[in-house]
Amino acid sequence: MHAIPLPTVARAPFAAPDGWKPLSPTNDPWDPIHSLQRFGRHALTSVELTVTHLCNMRCEHCAVGDSLTMTEAPFMPLDLILRRLDEVEHLETISLTGGEPTFRLETVKEVIVPLLKYARSRGIRSQLNSNITLDYDRYELIAPFLDVMHISFNYTEAEDFHRVGFARSGRSVSRNASSRLYERMVDNARKLSDGGLFVSAESMINFHTYNRITDIHRLIVEMGCQRHEVHPMYPSSFAANLPRVTREQMREAIEELLEHRNKDVWMLLGTLPFFACSADSDERSLVRRLRSEPNLTVRNDPDGRNRVNVNMFSGDVYVTDFAAVPPFGNVKEERLDDVFAKWQAHPMQKAVNCHCPEAACCGPNLLVSDMYYKDVDFLQRKAAL
Repeated sequence: MHAIPLPTVARAPFAAPDGWKPLSPTNDPWDPIHSLQRFGRHALTSVELTVTHLCNMRCEHCAVGDSLTMTEAPFMPLDLILRRLDEVEHLETISLTGGEPTFRLETVKEVIVPLLKYARSRGIRSQLNSNITLDYDRYELIAPFLDVMHISFNYTEAEDFHRVGFARSGRSVSRNASSRLYERMVDNARKLSDGGLFVSAESMINFHTYNRITDIHRLIVEMGCQRHEVHPMYPSSFAANLPRVTREQMREAIEELLEHRNKDVWMLLGTLPFFACSADSDERSLVRRLRSEPNLTVRNDPDGRNRVNVNMFSGDVYVTDFAAVPPFGNVKEERLDDVFAKWQAHPMQKAVNCHCPEAACCGPNLLVSDMYYKDVDFLQRKAAL
């Protein structure tokens, strides 16, 4: 008798390589808690690269809006950037950000794709931060080498997208034009997800969204995204003048979301102002609930803990995206591990460098500490689970 061959299942075109451990609530290599647990100290395992200062949008909440330009400066030599990445002893992830990284096709072909191919060759996980509003063809060039397509989604309809996404464009953008971009973004997210790419949509809890976050979540699920990231917005830099929401409003928004979320979709919460060492019983109760929720994780902030940002035009190295901390070094002269070591020894870092193993918590980031805990010494606090 001849064995009947089993039917073969076609591999999705954008799926991760065979043998790579899937990203999941138990496998999030961007979270600094893992390197802290492994090495007993914070170690540089993640590098973020700013690959453009151009963008086709001007979102009102954009944290890097002040750095956006109308023309692109010359890039640093790519071989220097790759050499600096080679030197990072424990590198596990890279992230590419902007601006809108895919704004110029030349950047896609000459910078983004080579960086992603480099990461694949080293077994390093990669993420691209994009609004995915441009032609699908350019995302098709990227997707076969990418692990996470990270998009921002803070809308309940095309009208929201127009108001939020072009609030500070300095020019008139018609609703018809913005509606086409909105529809393309939604369609691109579905296509990429259907092709096997891990699409993660991030929403901010801010003065526009805190009472509509469940509707936003529903749309993200409908788009086929595998993960919904939720982060409070802390007005800073370009967005410094936006109204703030209170910690109570943030807490209520998260509790409402927990009641109505789709538990089949991984939910990742980050940069929360709520801690297991809080003096507020309601906040501690929320922290306990988050620890017990299925398919939900609370990510510690990577910036300055296991990640630095490299500006690919100036070579400057930053230890945090959004706080007003000047560059700590430059890749023209310094290794990234050495820049990271300087930051670890800095008093500003030491002031928030706490760790509660029982809560798997690395403490507040600089923005959270400055906005809500100016007079609190986290080094003297203990988790109360």
